[in-house]
Amino acid sequence: MAEVLDVEAVRTGLERLDGWSGDPAGIVRTVELPGFSDAVGVVDRVAVVAEELDHHPDIDIRWRTVTFRCCTHSVGGVTRRDFELAGQIDEIVRGAA
Repeated sequence: MAEVLDVEAVRTGLERLDGWSGDPAGIVRTVELPGFSDAVGVVDRVAVVAEELDHHPDIDIRWRTVTFRCCTHSVGGVTRRDFELAGQIDEIVRGAA
């Protein structure tokens, strides 16, 4: 089973990502896309990756603004799997900008 990362490990992981913040309880990134359909398209692409990884973020869509929250619920905090997913989300967002 995955282990929850400590504060320093989360801080180090966040430094490698674009626009994420958080702590050992969860990491979050909010992005603004050109329009609603762009936002939904990004979410669709993230859904495919999440299914492949069998690791799913919490996602909130507000018109063209999307917020992603990653936490490994089964262990109650951030694990390496969350950083793997966050990195994939970053790639998808970069491709949509």
